[in-house]
Amino acid sequence: MADSRARQQSAYSPFPLSGDPARFGLVARTLATALGEVTVYAEARRALGTRTAVVLLHGAAGSWTTWTPLLRAASESAGGSVRDPVLIDLPGWGASPLPGDRSLCTVDGYARMIAAVLRELGYQQWIVLGHSLGGFIGLHLAAVETDATKALALVSPTTFAVAEASRDRARGRRTVPAFVGLLTVMRVFAPFGRSASALLLAAGALRLLRRIVAPLFAEPSRVDESVVRALADEVRPKAFLLAAREAARYDPLRWRHIRVPVRVVHGRRDAFVTASDDHGLANTVHDLRVTVLPDAGHFGHVESPFAVLDAFDPVLPRQHGAPRY
Repeated sequence: MADSRARQQSAYSPFPLSGDPARFGLVARTLATALGEVTVYAEARRALGTRTAVVLLHGAAGSWTTWTPLLRAASESAGGSVRDPVLIDLPGWGASPLPGDRSLCTVDGYARMIAAVLRELGYQQWIVLGHSLGGFIGLHLAAVETDATKALALVSPTTFAVAEASRDRARGRRTVPAFVGLLTVMRVFAPFGRSASALLLAAGALRLLRRIVAPLFAEPSRVDESVVRALADEVRPKAFLLAAREAARYDPLRWRHIRVPVRVVHGRRDAFVTASDDHGLANTVHDLRVTVLPDAGHFGHVESPFAVLDAFDPVLPRQHGAPRY
C-alpha cells in the first residue's frame, strides 16, 4: 500500500480534472458583484469559528476545475484537505460571464471583487492560492488588502516577463515566445467569442488539442485527456486579451506594499515564467521563497500536485478528517 501511494505521489499528472463540486464537498452559488454575477464554489457550511479562507484563483486558461487535482492530492496526503477553500470562476471564465462594461475588468477591479465575495461569505481574512493570472491578481490583492491577506501561495504567477511581452511583443518573442504565440492565437479567435471553444473541440482530434496546449506542460503527451479537453473548452479569447492589456498597464512596484509571506512554485520547463520573474519578485516583495519543480511546466498543480503541496507547507492550512475524494 505504501509503495502504491509513493508511486502515485511521484507520478506525472496523476489525477483527471473534475467538474463536480459535490465531489469535493463544495456547493456552487452565484453572487452579485460590482463586476456582475460571479460563480463561487465553497463548502456548504463553514466550520464554527473559522475566519480564514483559502481562496483559489485560476489562470487565464481554465476555471475552478484546474484546481481539482490539487484538492484531490491534498485529501490523499498526510497533511489532509485544504481548509476552508473558496474557488472563484473569475469574470470571463468558467460559469462567470464577462462584464458588459469592459472598463471594469482591471486587476484592481478583480481583486476588490474577490475581497467583497470573501467578506460576503463571512470571512474577514484569507490566504491566496493563485495560478498564473490568478497569481498576478493575488499579488495585487495582498498589496491593497494588507491586513486581510495572510499569505500568498502562487503557482507559476505570470508577472514581469508576461507583462513586458504584453507591452512589447517583439521583445516578448525573445523572452516568452510561447506566450506571444498564444496571444496571437487569441487575437485570431477573439471575433468568435465563446464559439472559439466549440471550434477547437470540433476541429480537434485529441492529438491536435495536445499540440495546441503543449507549451503549457512539461510532458504534454502524458497529461490526462480531461485536462486537454477542459483547456480547449475554457478558451476565452476576449477575456485573455483583456487580461494581457491589464498586465501591460500594471505597475509591479505596487507589490512593495505586500507584508506577508510569498511562496512561489513553478516548473523548470515553464514557458511563461522565467528566472527574470524570480529576480523581479525577489527585488520587490520582502518575504519570498521560490521552488522550481524539475518535472513541471506552467501547470504544476496539475502536473505535480503533491510536490506543490509540499512546497506550500506550512503557509497553506490543512485539516484532517475530511472525506476522501
